[in-house]
Amino acid sequence: MREETGLQVRVGRLLYICDHLPVNVVHLTFKVTRVCGVVGDVTAGADTRPIDEVEFVRFSERFTHLAQAGFPEAGSYMGPKTTIGLLIHAVRTG
Repeated sequence: MREETGLQVRVGRLLYICDHLPVNVVHLTFKVTRVCGVVGDVTAGADTRPIDEVEFVRFSERFTHLAQAGFPEAGSYMGPKTTIGLLIHAVRTG
């Protein structure tokens, strides 16, 4: 599967289902494995929100702990995505 950053990834198991209420979105977190590709190598017109830049985001202590523990409760609804340590980022448009 081609990920929005331009990477080809193999989608693994569903990790968590969360809410992202400021914009009424259901946030699904999957474990993926990079197959090939280069970050930023996107196909023009393939996405309605083109990616202008990619920024490395450090994982929170909470998310790191979940990963080290093998993602306990994987496949479960966890409430707001901040519960699993994912921060809320503003989406820039144009």
